[in-house]
Amino acid sequence: MRIARFTTGDDPRYALVLSEGGRDYLAVLGGDPLFAPAQPTGERIALDEDGVRLLAPVIPRSKVVGVGRNYAAHAAEMGNQPPAAPLLFLKPNTSVIGPDDPIIIPDWCQEASYEAELAVVIGRLCKDVSPENVGQYILGYTVANDVTARDAQRSDGQWARAKGFDSACPLGPWIDTDLNPEDVGVSSYVDGVQRQAGHTRDMIFDVPYLVSYISAAMTLLPGDVILTGTPAGVGEIVAGNRVTVAVEGLGEMSNPVLRR
Repeated sequence: MRIARFTTGDDPRYALVLSEGGRDYLAVLGGDPLFAPAQPTGERIALDEDGVRLLAPVIPRSKVVGVGRNYAAHAAEMGNQPPAAPLLFLKPNTSVIGPDDPIIIPDWCQEASYEAELAVVIGRLCKDVSPENVGQYILGYTVANDVTARDAQRSDGQWARAKGFDSACPLGPWIDTDLNPEDVGVSSYVDGVQRQAGHTRDMIFDVPYLVSYISAAMTLLPGDVILTGTPAGVGEIVAGNRVTVAVEGLGEMSNPVLRR
Protein backbone atom coordinates (compact mmCIF):
# COMPACT_ATOMS: atom_id res chain seq x y z
CA MET A 1 0.00 0.00 0.00
CA ARG A 2 1.25 3.47 -0.94
CA ILE A 3 -0.06 6.38 1.14
CA ALA A 4 0.28 9.90 -0.27
CA ARG A 5 -0.42 13.33 1.12
CA PHE A 6 -1.55 15.78 -1.55
CA THR A 7 -3.33 19.00 -2.37
CA THR A 8 -5.41 20.28 -5.25
CA GLY A 9 -5.16 23.83 -3.97
CA ASP A 10 -7.13 23.30 -0.78
CA ASP A 11 -6.18 21.78 2.58
CA PRO A 12 -3.85 18.75 2.43
CA ARG A 13 -5.56 15.37 2.18
CA TYR A 14 -4.43 11.74 2.19
CA ALA A 15 -4.94 9.09 -0.46
CA LEU A 16 -3.89 5.63 -1.52
CA VAL A 17 -1.87 5.62 -4.74
CA LEU A 18 -3.37 2.94 -6.99
CA SER A 19 -2.90 1.95 -10.63
CA GLU A 20 -5.54 1.10 -13.18
CA GLY A 21 -5.14 0.74 -16.92
CA GLY A 22 -1.52 1.86 -16.74
CA ARG A 23 -2.42 5.13 -15.02
CA ASP A 24 -1.87 6.09 -11.37
CA TYR A 25 -4.67 7.68 -9.42
CA LEU A 26 -5.37 8.85 -5.88
CA ALA A 27 -8.08 7.05 -3.91
CA VAL A 28 -8.89 9.81 -1.42
CA LEU A 29 -9.02 8.85 2.26
CA GLY A 30 -11.08 10.31 5.05
CA GLY A 31 -8.87 11.55 7.89
CA ASP A 32 -5.24 10.89 8.73
CA PRO A 33 -4.20 7.23 8.29
CA LEU A 34 -1.62 7.63 11.06
CA PHE A 35 -4.44 7.75 13.58
CA ALA A 36 -7.31 5.86 11.95
CA PRO A 37 -7.72 2.97 9.52
CA ALA A 38 -7.36 4.02 5.88
CA GLN A 39 -10.96 4.47 4.71
CA PRO A 40 -11.46 5.47 1.04
CA THR A 41 -14.15 8.10 0.52
CA GLY A 42 -14.91 6.91 -3.01
CA GLU A 43 -13.36 9.99 -4.61
CA ARG A 44 -10.71 9.29 -7.24
CA ILE A 45 -8.29 11.80 -8.74
CA ALA A 46 -5.77 11.08 -11.49
CA LEU A 47 -2.25 11.61 -10.17
CA ASP A 48 -1.31 13.54 -13.31
CA GLU A 49 -4.41 15.74 -13.27
CA ASP A 50 -3.75 19.48 -13.47
CA GLY A 51 -3.54 21.04 -10.04
CA VAL A 52 -2.62 17.85 -8.17
CA ARG A 53 0.56 18.21 -6.14
CA LEU A 54 2.14 15.63 -3.89
CA LEU A 55 3.30 16.93 -0.51
CA ALA A 56 5.71 15.48 2.02
CA PRO A 57 3.86 12.27 2.93
CA VAL A 58 4.22 12.98 6.64
CA ILE A 59 5.00 16.00 8.80
CA PRO A 60 6.68 14.47 11.85
CA ARG A 61 4.70 15.12 15.02
CA SER A 62 7.86 15.66 17.04
CA LYS A 63 11.14 14.86 15.27
CA VAL A 64 13.25 13.45 12.50
CA VAL A 65 16.05 11.26 13.86
CA GLY A 66 19.07 11.02 11.60
CA VAL A 67 21.74 8.31 11.66
CA GLY A 68 25.23 9.40 10.64
CA ARG A 69 27.91 7.32 8.92
CA ASN A 70 25.78 4.18 8.67
CA TYR A 71 27.55 3.03 5.49
CA ALA A 72 31.26 2.24 5.88
CA ALA A 73 32.16 3.60 2.44
CA HIS A 74 30.48 6.93 3.20
CA ALA A 75 32.27 7.18 6.55
CA ALA A 76 35.55 6.55 4.72
CA GLU A 77 34.90 9.18 2.03
CA MET A 78 34.31 11.73 4.80
CA GLY A 79 37.59 10.74 6.49
CA ASN A 80 35.95 8.93 9.43
CA GLN A 81 35.98 5.44 10.89
CA PRO A 82 32.69 3.52 10.99
CA PRO A 83 30.96 4.17 14.33
CA ALA A 84 30.84 1.48 17.00
CA ALA A 85 27.23 2.46 17.78
CA PRO A 86 24.65 4.44 15.82
CA LEU A 87 25.57 8.12 15.58
CA LEU A 88 22.31 10.04 16.10
CA PHE A 89 21.26 13.61 15.37
CA LEU A 90 17.93 15.43 15.13
CA LYS A 91 16.31 17.47 12.37
CA PRO A 92 13.29 19.64 13.28
CA ASN A 93 9.98 19.11 11.50
CA THR A 94 10.40 22.63 10.06
CA SER A 95 13.15 21.21 7.83
CA VAL A 96 10.67 18.93 6.02
CA ILE A 97 9.57 19.71 2.46
CA GLY A 98 7.93 17.57 -0.22
CA PRO A 99 8.46 16.60 -3.86
CA ASP A 100 9.32 19.53 -6.17
CA ASP A 101 9.58 21.97 -3.26
CA PRO A 102 12.82 23.97 -3.48
CA ILE A 103 15.84 23.18 -1.36
CA ILE A 104 16.92 26.67 -0.31
CA ILE A 105 20.59 27.02 0.58
CA PRO A 106 20.93 29.60 3.38
CA ASP A 107 23.11 32.66 2.88
CA TRP A 108 25.50 31.47 5.64
CA CYS A 109 26.18 28.16 3.85
CA GLN A 110 28.91 27.98 1.21
CA GLU A 111 28.86 24.19 0.68
CA ALA A 112 25.60 22.24 0.62
CA SER A 113 25.44 18.50 -0.05
CA TYR A 114 22.81 15.91 -0.97
CA GLU A 115 22.43 12.58 0.88
CA ALA A 116 19.97 9.99 -0.47
CA GLU A 117 18.45 7.83 2.26
CA LEU A 118 15.78 5.28 3.08
CA ALA A 119 13.46 6.77 5.72
CA VAL A 120 11.36 4.87 8.28
CA VAL A 121 7.96 6.27 9.31
CA ILE A 122 6.83 5.30 12.80
CA GLY A 123 3.18 4.28 13.13
CA ARG A 124 2.73 3.67 16.88
CA LEU A 125 4.15 5.04 20.10
CA CYS A 126 7.47 3.24 20.39
CA LYS A 127 9.64 2.99 23.51
CA ASP A 128 12.19 0.33 24.57
CA VAL A 129 11.25 -1.97 21.70
CA SER A 130 13.34 -5.06 20.93
CA PRO A 131 14.65 -5.52 17.37
CA GLU A 132 12.44 -8.58 17.00
CA ASN A 133 9.29 -6.52 17.65
CA VAL A 134 10.13 -3.41 15.66
CA GLY A 135 7.97 -4.32 12.65
CA GLN A 136 4.68 -3.71 14.44
CA TYR A 137 5.71 -0.10 15.20
CA ILE A 138 6.57 0.87 11.62
CA LEU A 139 3.91 2.38 9.37
CA GLY A 140 6.11 2.23 6.28
CA TYR A 141 8.99 3.75 4.37
CA THR A 142 9.66 6.79 2.23
CA VAL A 143 12.56 8.45 0.40
CA ALA A 144 14.62 11.17 2.08
CA ASN A 145 17.34 13.63 1.18
CA ASP A 146 19.39 14.55 4.25
CA VAL A 147 20.57 17.89 2.88
CA THR A 148 23.62 19.10 4.79
CA ALA A 149 25.44 22.42 5.13
CA ARG A 150 28.81 20.70 5.00
CA ASP A 151 30.86 23.74 5.99
CA ALA A 152 28.72 24.31 9.09
CA GLN A 153 28.95 20.62 9.94
CA ARG A 154 32.74 20.93 9.99
CA SER A 155 32.89 24.22 11.88
CA ASP A 156 30.12 23.95 14.49
CA GLY A 157 31.19 20.87 16.41
CA GLN A 158 27.61 19.59 16.39
CA TRP A 159 25.13 19.19 13.55
CA ALA A 160 21.97 21.07 14.52
CA ARG A 161 22.47 24.00 12.15
CA ALA A 162 24.10 21.95 9.39
CA LYS A 163 21.30 19.38 9.27
CA GLY A 164 18.33 21.33 10.59
CA PHE A 165 17.89 24.43 8.44
CA ASP A 166 14.58 25.02 6.66
CA SER A 167 14.17 22.76 3.57
CA ALA A 168 16.99 20.41 4.65
CA CYS A 169 14.76 17.32 4.78
CA PRO A 170 12.86 16.53 1.55
CA LEU A 171 10.55 13.52 2.04
CA GLY A 172 8.44 11.73 -0.56
CA PRO A 173 6.80 10.82 -2.79
CA TRP A 174 4.65 8.60 -0.55
CA ILE A 175 4.79 6.08 2.29
CA ASP A 176 5.07 2.46 1.16
CA THR A 177 3.75 0.09 3.82
CA ASP A 178 4.89 -3.11 2.06
CA LEU A 179 8.56 -2.42 1.29
CA ASN A 180 11.12 -4.87 2.62
CA PRO A 181 14.06 -2.60 3.58
CA GLU A 182 16.71 -5.31 3.89
CA ASP A 183 17.99 -5.35 0.32
CA VAL A 184 17.05 -2.31 -1.80
CA GLY A 185 19.07 0.21 -3.77
CA VAL A 186 19.51 3.83 -2.65
CA SER A 187 20.59 6.32 -5.31
CA SER A 188 20.85 10.00 -6.15
CA TYR A 189 21.15 12.09 -9.31
CA VAL A 190 22.11 15.71 -9.87
CA ASP A 191 20.79 17.16 -13.12
CA GLY A 192 20.20 13.62 -14.33
CA VAL A 193 23.74 12.36 -13.64
CA GLN A 194 23.95 9.52 -11.11
CA ARG A 195 26.02 10.35 -8.04
CA GLN A 196 25.14 7.59 -5.53
CA ALA A 197 24.36 3.91 -6.05
CA GLY A 198 24.32 2.16 -2.69
CA HIS A 199 22.37 -0.66 -1.15
CA THR A 200 20.67 -1.08 2.23
CA ARG A 201 22.35 -4.46 2.72
CA ASP A 202 25.55 -2.46 3.27
CA MET A 203 24.19 -0.52 6.24
CA ILE A 204 26.27 -1.03 9.37
CA PHE A 205 23.13 -1.05 11.55
CA ASP A 206 19.92 -2.37 10.00
CA VAL A 207 16.42 -0.96 10.43
CA PRO A 208 15.30 -3.18 13.36
CA TYR A 209 18.49 -2.40 15.29
CA LEU A 210 18.21 1.34 14.62
CA VAL A 211 14.57 1.61 15.72
CA SER A 212 15.28 -0.43 18.85
CA TYR A 213 18.41 1.59 19.69
CA ILE A 214 16.68 4.93 19.21
CA SER A 215 13.60 3.85 21.17
CA ALA A 216 15.84 3.05 24.15
CA ALA A 217 16.95 6.68 24.22
CA MET A 218 13.76 8.54 23.30
CA THR A 219 10.10 7.82 22.78
CA LEU A 220 9.17 7.69 19.11
CA LEU A 221 5.71 9.05 18.29
CA PRO A 222 3.38 8.25 15.38
CA GLY A 223 4.65 10.18 12.38
CA ASP A 224 8.23 10.45 13.58
CA VAL A 225 10.79 9.70 10.87
CA ILE A 226 14.15 7.93 11.05
CA LEU A 227 16.76 8.58 8.35
CA THR A 228 18.88 5.45 8.04
CA GLY A 229 22.09 6.90 6.59
CA THR A 230 23.49 7.57 3.14
CA PRO A 231 25.78 5.51 0.90
CA ALA A 232 29.03 6.80 -0.58
CA GLY A 233 29.02 9.38 -3.35
CA VAL A 234 27.79 12.51 -1.58
CA GLY A 235 28.71 15.82 -3.14
CA GLU A 236 27.87 19.47 -3.53
CA ILE A 237 24.70 20.99 -4.90
CA VAL A 238 24.37 24.61 -6.01
CA ALA A 239 21.57 26.92 -7.05
CA GLY A 240 20.14 25.85 -10.39
CA ASN A 241 20.67 22.11 -9.82
CA ARG A 242 17.86 19.60 -9.58
CA VAL A 243 18.60 16.72 -7.21
CA THR A 244 16.70 13.43 -7.36
CA VAL A 245 16.86 10.70 -4.71
CA ALA A 246 15.39 7.23 -5.09
CA VAL A 247 14.86 3.97 -3.25
CA GLU A 248 14.41 0.81 -5.29
CA GLY A 249 10.83 -0.46 -5.21
CA LEU A 250 9.56 2.66 -3.47
CA GLY A 251 9.92 5.59 -5.83
CA GLU A 252 11.87 8.77 -6.40
CA MET A 253 11.65 12.41 -5.41
CA SER A 254 13.12 15.44 -7.13
CA ASN A 255 13.74 18.96 -5.85
CA PRO A 256 15.18 22.13 -7.43
CA VAL A 257 17.97 23.93 -5.60
CA LEU A 258 17.79 27.66 -4.90
CA ARG A 259 19.87 30.07 -2.85
CA ARG A 260 18.40 32.51 -0.39
